[in-house]
Amino acid sequence: MSERLLIVEDETTLRESLTRVLGREGYEVQGASSAEEALRLLEEVASDVILTDIILPGIDGIELLERVRRAAPDQIVIVMTAYATMDTAVRALRAGAYDYVIKPVIHEEIRRVIGNALQARALRAENALLRRQIEERCDPDQIVGRSPAMSALLEEVRRVADSRSNVLLLGETGTGKELFARALHAQSSRRDRPFVPINCSAIPESLVESELFGYQRGAFTGALTAKHGLFEEADGGTVFLDEIGELNPHLQSKLLRVIDDREIRALGATQSRKVDLRFVAATNVDITRAVGGGRFREDLLYRLNVITLQLPPLRERREDIPLLVGRFIEQFAAEFGRPLAAIDPEALQILERYPWPGNVRELRNVVERAALVAEGATLLPGHLPETLRASLPAPQESAGAFTLSIEEYTKQFILTHQGTCGEQQIADMLGITRKALWEKRKRWGLKHS
Repeated sequence: MSERLLIVEDETTLRESLTRVLGREGYEVQGASSAEEALRLLEEVASDVILTDIILPGIDGIELLERVRRAAPDQIVIVMTAYATMDTAVRALRAGAYDYVIKPVIHEEIRRVIGNALQARALRAENALLRRQIEERCDPDQIVGRSPAMSALLEEVRRVADSRSNVLLLGETGTGKELFARALHAQSSRRDRPFVPINCSAIPESLVESELFGYQRGAFTGALTAKHGLFEEADGGTVFLDEIGELNPHLQSKLLRVIDDREIRALGATQSRKVDLRFVAATNVDITRAVGGGRFREDLLYRLNVITLQLPPLRERREDIPLLVGRFIEQFAAEFGRPLAAIDPEALQILERYPWPGNVRELRNVVERAALVAEGATLLPGHLPETLRASLPAPQESAGAFTLSIEEYTKQFILTHQGTCGEQQIADMLGITRKALWEKRKRWGLKHS
């Protein structure tokens, strides 16, 4: 659909010339010889951009601008002015005009200004859409779960979200720690400020400090320009420190100082800068054991776990599995353009019995794979991975009990499939990263196949 332009110009030759030129650019162009005529046209059809002269008979361009902006604050208005009326152009900008062009009008310049204005509007619309999507995704009401464990956790999120206190999220891999961190941010008074996620294990150790704190030009070899750090970018908002247990001792000390002093100093800088940050940290390791082993600072742990939220593993809230599966089916049906609508009861029973060492992330991966191979509207047992169906333990006499602990089950799963599946495939089936798989092998003394 072509963008609509409205040209308000009392000089007939200029108005018709602009109409022809911009019409050839693919715009749908209307012309008006006065502000009164322009207002009548706008009552009938909205315009994407209004291009108006300032000097008009009757209502002038400034008053037209003010009236339009009162009715539609996001309306793009570009004013045309002569050198003699530059002070009026400044008034127009203060009143909300997007930009101005100087007469005599150069067609190339007017095309550029209009193009920039439409691009800026598109970016604003895209940002607004992304913000709505993030808010919907981060709203605790959008987190799937009605089990007692999840209901209690969501209530706690609502209660502490607007606190200034730092939060520590504890839970196994795949339980949705970043989702809850975003929910805490979205429900706080910081929601309009940045949310900056930082994976402490993903940034190379040699780059962590410069990434977090930034650096000045010449701070080290290769620092040709200054760079803001992630902490400065997050000023006024929330920093999510994922896998905080992987942070090296030197950075732990510097993070402690940031929390205590609320100041940061870029590498190579001589002065510190005040910042307002709330920290939400997460880990899937036993952080208390890490403190006892000297790998994590006890005083830093005290600063981070002012509020501690424990995320339950999926095996402890099996009643949420049908809800999660239903949500994932809706998502993948829309994403893949498939007529998916339901899951076969037997297939759902298989999913409910499986112990899910990779938690919700693993469940999502399984449903995605099933959605890709399904041909009809229903996910069937045959659409589930053979490895999942074959590895199910037999049901026990007492409801919901399994012979193996989740750790032993995961170890057995790796041993069973390492001869037939690649490392990435095993990690995907478990819903964990290859690094996490490597750490499990190392901890249990398992050799690669």
